[in-house]
Amino acid sequence: MLSFVVETIFRDESGVLVGLTKPWQFFLCVGLALVLGIIIALSYMVKNEYSKSLVFTVALFPAIVAVLIMLVSGSMGAAIAVGGVFGLTRFRSATGTAREIVQIFLAMAAGLTIGLGFIYIAIILVVVVELVSIIFTLTHFGDSPKLRRTLKITIPEELDYNDLFDDVFAKYTSKAVLVRVKLKNLGTLFQLTYDIVLKNEKEEKAFIDEIRVRNANLDILCSKVVANPDNL
Repeated sequence: MLSFVVETIFRDESGVLVGLTKPWQFFLCVGLALVLGIIIALSYMVKNEYSKSLVFTVALFPAIVAVLIMLVSGSMGAAIAVGGVFGLTRFRSATGTAREIVQIFLAMAAGLTIGLGFIYIAIILVVVVELVSIIFTLTHFGDSPKLRRTLKITIPEELDYNDLFDDVFAKYTSKAVLVRVKLKNLGTLFQLTYDIVLKNEKEEKAFIDEIRVRNANLDILCSKVVANPDNL
């Protein structure tokens, strides 16, 4: 019943694959690719930081790819040449965030699918992926806990740091993991780096005050996690 969804429009009346043969096929594919590209661009703009160049790229990319695929359909040599062009483009482009890469790959996939004549698959692909992407963005799916902190504590070398702050962490945090130990001042000081999740943001000052008592009032840095989680 739904077999038309997985069929290409590049068939003749007898069902044989013939490639691009009619003007209406070309204009239909290019027009649909532009529409899907704009949908991808608009979807990415929902609650995301974006640049004008990225929006232009994902909006126009499907149409460009679709035209190239339609033109090289059935020609192995031309297909290899197009693959080489894509390779050069990849190496001359700066790496973007994970979200940007996903959108570019989606735009390319839509263009490839349309260029092969599978227009219904292209529509379903773009609509489903972008709906899920918008839902993930609006629901903050995968975001780090708001009370997550990076805690750096400097202590004198004579202190044993293994159990030094365990009771303080148990009182104020739901998670505390020692991720790095670094020597400072020619080995006279230790800098301990913890990944922690506070129980209550309002108790952060009291938490730091108790640590100050243990570390001889040396340097303490408690900061929000600033590493960019969007990078692959």
